[in-house]
Amino acid sequence: MRVLVLGGTIFLGRHVVEAALARGDEVTTFNRGRHADELPTEVERLVGDRDGDLTALDGREWDAVVDTSGYFPRVVRASAELLAGRVAHYTFISSASVYADHSQVGSSEESAVNAVPQGAAEELATPELYGGFKALSEQAAEEALPGRVLSLRAGLIVGPHDPTNRFTYWATRLARGGETLAPEPRSQPVQLVDVRDLAEWILRSAESGLAGVFNATGPERRLTLGETLERVRDAVGGRAALVWADERFLVDAGVEPFADLPLWLAPGADPDWAGFLGLDVSRALAAGLRFRPLEETARDTLAWAESGPAAAGKDVGVPMAPAGLERARERELLDAWRRRAA
Repeated sequence: MRVLVLGGTIFLGRHVVEAALARGDEVTTFNRGRHADELPTEVERLVGDRDGDLTALDGREWDAVVDTSGYFPRVVRASAELLAGRVAHYTFISSASVYADHSQVGSSEESAVNAVPQGAAEELATPELYGGFKALSEQAAEEALPGRVLSLRAGLIVGPHDPTNRFTYWATRLARGGETLAPEPRSQPVQLVDVRDLAEWILRSAESGLAGVFNATGPERRLTLGETLERVRDAVGGRAALVWADERFLVDAGVEPFADLPLWLAPGADPDWAGFLGLDVSRALAAGLRFRPLEETARDTLAWAESGPAAAGKDVGVPMAPAGLERARERELLDAWRRRAA
């Protein structure tokens, strides 16, 4: 295939490029050229701006487009309309944040999505607006290329080159060993997908012409937080001792769910987000999404994080601080939990 990646240098886009090259596809990237580019030389690079300068795409044709960088409907509509007569298939990377209700496990592709209030400013980065804009972007792409759009509502994407540190934190922290703060309830559901598995499925789906909306996360059998941390610990050396601290204690101590302790939603304290990592993925499974073992993802993520300059949290590309507790803060919380439990 001739594949155009809108984005292509950061995380998922990078892996889509690498997976496409491994298949023998011809790959073109289109981006502003602002991030470090470590892609192979055989990739064709087009420079422009999705928000106002699509000139480099004029007069070109591709078999498939993978849109990894669309956040606002007007921007997605502009690229989709321009490419509508020049591509056979368009994959839009959406988000699980589109859903209006995250309180219950089992949201399916038919569940209600967030609405964007009339006149809402794009720069207001609330979770509801982010999800609402993503939902409108799905609609914009479908209107431009009816029946040819694959919208993937991505959950937590993990693996090498992840700039967010949301899974890498646990791989590196558990590899370091010692007492490790772990948040209750350990029964909380967890979902994630290795970025390489997602990238490969995107390309297979584009080649087959798969269209529609899919929850793009996994694995096949929903994990719990307890099982996830134990399996990651064992995969990266098994030296860490998990110290499970009470949810209310952590919340009262000012620990931020998902940010300070990744994967943790504090479902008892914040029931509105209790089902965020519990989507119905049966449609994606039926369409061929497959998953490598969690242990492989943990080991490979750790190897990347320890590889030098490209260590966890040092990649650019996301407007947020890398997730995870600093060691001193974790020690402080462990000591406080010990005193409370004594």
